[in-house]
Amino acid sequence: MAFQVSPGVNVTEKDLTNIVPAVSTSSGGIVITAEKGPIDEITTVTSEQELAEIFGKPTADNFEEWFSAANFLGYGNNLKVVRPITGLVNAVSTGTAVLIKNTADYLDTYYSATGAGQVSNIGTWAAREAGTLGNNIKVSLCPNSTAFGPHSMSGNLVADASAAIGDTTISVDDGSLMQVGDILEFGDASNVPSTDGAPSGFFYKITAISTNLLTIARFNPQTGVTETGGLRHAVVDNAKILRHWEYYFNFSTPPTTSDDVLAAGGSLDEMHIVVLDEDGGISGTAGTILETFEGVSQASDAKTSTGASNFFPDVIYAQSKFVYVMDHETTLANSGSAKKGQTFDNAQGDAFVVKTYSLASGTDDYAATNGEIATAYEKFSDTDAVDLSLLLCGPSQTTADATGDTKATAVMDIATGRKDCVAFISPARADVVGVANAITQTQNVVGFADGLPSTSYAVIDSGYKYMYDRYNDVYRFVPLNGDIAGLCARTDNIADPWFSPGGFNRGQIRGAVKLAFNPNQAQRDELYKARINPVTSFPGQGTVLFGDKTAQSKPSAFDRINVRRLFIVLEKAISTAAKFQLFEFNDEFTRAQFRNLTEPFLRDVQGRRGITDFSVVCDDSNNTGDVIDRNEFRADIFIKPARSINFIQLNFIATRTGVAFSEVAGA
Repeated sequence: MAFQVSPGVNVTEKDLTNIVPAVSTSSGGIVITAEKGPIDEITTVTSEQELAEIFGKPTADNFEEWFSAANFLGYGNNLKVVRPITGLVNAVSTGTAVLIKNTADYLDTYYSATGAGQVSNIGTWAAREAGTLGNNIKVSLCPNSTAFGPHSMSGNLVADASAAIGDTTISVDDGSLMQVGDILEFGDASNVPSTDGAPSGFFYKITAISTNLLTIARFNPQTGVTETGGLRHAVVDNAKILRHWEYYFNFSTPPTTSDDVLAAGGSLDEMHIVVLDEDGGISGTAGTILETFEGVSQASDAKTSTGASNFFPDVIYAQSKFVYVMDHETTLANSGSAKKGQTFDNAQGDAFVVKTYSLASGTDDYAATNGEIATAYEKFSDTDAVDLSLLLCGPSQTTADATGDTKATAVMDIATGRKDCVAFISPARADVVGVANAITQTQNVVGFADGLPSTSYAVIDSGYKYMYDRYNDVYRFVPLNGDIAGLCARTDNIADPWFSPGGFNRGQIRGAVKLAFNPNQAQRDELYKARINPVTSFPGQGTVLFGDKTAQSKPSAFDRINVRRLFIVLEKAISTAAKFQLFEFNDEFTRAQFRNLTEPFLRDVQGRRGITDFSVVCDDSNNTGDVIDRNEFRADIFIKPARSINFIQLNFIATRTGVAFSEVAGA
């Protein structure tokens, strides 16, 4: 107690209410080559919809791994996805395309606080996602109010004496002052709108320019749609021209001076930026506006009214889903190179040319090598950094591995090394798909399993299911390991991890039109002896996981999925709780505290049918003087795991009418 001079009461607290914490058991992990999404980092998705939004829809190149992930999410809602580093690169506005793996890579490698860029020869813009999707992106940057419009083209008049209704071409004094995409209004020789009674308020988009000859089409500012048809009215020679930026109608005001820059004594820092789907490969419709950014600043220190950065590379980084700023626009005065107390664009006058950038040179690469796949799966190897329970192999067969052994072994090694998760493996596609003879399929799958290591931290299934791909309106064969891992996640939700995920109660496979390999009883016997869990379709009863073996060859309790997952839960939970004993004294108080911590937890698991009996030994019998002197602490936890039923013996015994059952019981 604290020192007191006179009598009194001193109150202290000691917390002895510690408990063994609940631990996650349903978190999955997989590597996917995808058309978009972050590369070389773990991204968590919770639904198939989110999978499609972040990593794109399945393609002919990645449907096996994509649907392995999607099928898992049909049972569970926590899947960690890694997109591997392959030969893919991001589309850029000019120069040589580069790979921007993710946001962290952008900040480390390409971002500059001044917008000056850290690499050369890649232009101002890059697609946010690596791959060919970025080749659809166009960026239009409006640098000033003159470029924004409406701008009277001083000294540039219509030079066409016969611009009649319906014409799709019209001549002007100087076509070099125009850009494809500009929106035009035509007036009379005095003004726009016209003063001689000719119709006004008709808009036309320039679709092509040949020297001074403009090809035009009608434009609807309410919808932003370019329509068919030419001039709605005749245009007189020497008529005045009023031009607008192509995306003028998407903004309420022109870019001028932001409040923050104005307060600092600067001016003309604002820009408007539009990102659009030029070719329609992203949205499905060419010319679709994907996002707009209004009033972003060229000043590197500019702020919004809320104090957030208004510097355009920062705004694009924080808000855009489609592009990064790679380098500042060098043709604009002071852009990205200076702070806010100055004029940024002093070339107003006829400076009406907007900046447009069509991104190109983005490439896909779905043919990941074994090394690239292994590197991606290594993201899941650190138990301290990644909480993981179920590791999906997806397709074991790759272009670099005809048998599938290499990838499957790498995934199994990660699970075995972690010792807190289970890997789920399907045989190579060529083992079961397109193989007409079930005997050959059995031999192929057994041969596949024979080439894999023995471990209780892996589960091998029997093949592929045939399912509908609603994204591409086709049926495809997809490996089953996503479903099997999903059954474990579903079992966790409806029962506990120590219940078997197999059988008619918890082992129903969803979405299977048919199986590539549907083994009969004799074939299931062969598979089971080889550590393989058969998936079987039963008439009227669905498609079912009909086994619960791990990939361990040695007969023991750990050759069953439920036992392995039981011990993972126990070890993970108790070891987490035990960390709080570190740096305490190894005495009877601490040992009793540990026993009082673990025994209620184990009794709870026993009450939930996970174990039949247990004993916790943590006393001076295993914490001897030598152990204490080595700064160690020991506890022996004896577990009798509950066992799943794999075999049912039913004996029907006929007796004579006059015989009592007690007379023949046990016969």
